[in-house]
Amino acid sequence: MAYDLLIKDGNVVLPDGVRKIDIGISKGRIAAIGDSLNEPSASILHAEGLTIFPGAIDVHVHFDEPGRTEWEGFETGSSMLAAGGCTSYFDMPLNGIPSTVSRQALTDKVKIAEAESHVDFALWGGLVPGNISDLAEMHEAGAIGFKAFLSPSGNAEFEAVDDLSLLAGMRQIASLGAILALHAESAPIVTFLQKEKEEKGLTGFNDYLASRPIVAEVEAVSRALLFARLTGCKLHFVHISSTEAVALIQQAKAQGQDVTLETCAHYLLYSHEDFCRLGVIGKCAPPLRPETERVNLVHALIDGKIDMVSSDHSPCTWEEKDKDNLFAAWGGISGGQFTLLIVIELALSYHLPLSRVAEWTAASPARRFQLAPEKGGIQIEADADLVLVDLNAPYTVSSEKLFQKNKFTLYKGHTFPASVRTTISRGRVVYTDGEIMGRTEGQWLRPHGIIAAH
Repeated sequence: MAYDLLIKDGNVVLPDGVRKIDIGISKGRIAAIGDSLNEPSASILHAEGLTIFPGAIDVHVHFDEPGRTEWEGFETGSSMLAAGGCTSYFDMPLNGIPSTVSRQALTDKVKIAEAESHVDFALWGGLVPGNISDLAEMHEAGAIGFKAFLSPSGNAEFEAVDDLSLLAGMRQIASLGAILALHAESAPIVTFLQKEKEEKGLTGFNDYLASRPIVAEVEAVSRALLFARLTGCKLHFVHISSTEAVALIQQAKAQGQDVTLETCAHYLLYSHEDFCRLGVIGKCAPPLRPETERVNLVHALIDGKIDMVSSDHSPCTWEEKDKDNLFAAWGGISGGQFTLLIVIELALSYHLPLSRVAEWTAASPARRFQLAPEKGGIQIEADADLVLVDLNAPYTVSSEKLFQKNKFTLYKGHTFPASVRTTISRGRVVYTDGEIMGRTEGQWLRPHGIIAAH
């Protein structure tokens, strides 16, 4: 067999360990894995000294298109992810205008992403009050799942669900066999506490943290799990920030509920103390937690209690972020370029097998959202989604190295112990040595069993 691309002598991260082997790629898929592959090939990539991970799958990004392209768009956002070793991503249904809460909005967004994305993508549909009748059509059209907020989203176009809408939505989503992703913070608790703080003129770092306590996350997670037990709905909790919430979800799992959770890279790397030091650029919801909670969350990940790590890349313009009143500033971390490097840093710091990195960033997302075996691992017949990493080349984040539209990030100045050298999507080199390569040829991903026309 002739290969379109032959990758020689890389240290390949497989589920059972790291092996120095070759990878032959043909027609966008992995055709061979083995020692000393020497078949004719159109191109040879020498990977001596580099470590090859499966391309990361980021299940949680906000690319804001259409409607808020001054914040981010599919071209710049997918470039950013490719530069960070991500070969597939799921775009959330809010922050663009209109929100993705109907079949038409979904298919319109697909057309934009197909024209602009450098890597593969999936799209979340939204669950909001009043759109229960739209869920089946979005599912049939190819939505990867549905997203709802249990507290105000910060976006007037995407309303949080009340309990009745949540129950009705869960019942419908369960009937479709789909997954509901939840932003789990209690609306009564966070709105009450924020109002209390603002009425007293308390708008600083400690005030913001106090307005979104861990109990608000725990209450929302607990209620959602009870509702899901009643309705049979499959759940995925996004950006979980506390070990108390992790424990609740794990308990539900042990009792047979179909539920997964992600945490985000920023909760693993940064704390509330860093927020106070770095400023408003670190505002997110839920907030960065105190250092003891950050360390506990890292250990929960290591102990296998967290399924995957995402970025929740939630960008905006600096004008939206730069506010003296922290409650008025946009609440999102911008920096999807660095999720894989953060997880690698943790693995190296805690002496973990690199296969754990591949599990958290690729294999687990692919399994949960019905994209395996084509996605999520390095194996014969899988899509050739690969990232070549130099574990011996530290990388310091600077504004000049950012591929996102607005060049500011919480991670600026941080030095990672490794760097992404090359990213390959379906056998195409899309990023190498600091540059985006080639055309925008990302493909739309749907869960197995959904073949959508558009």
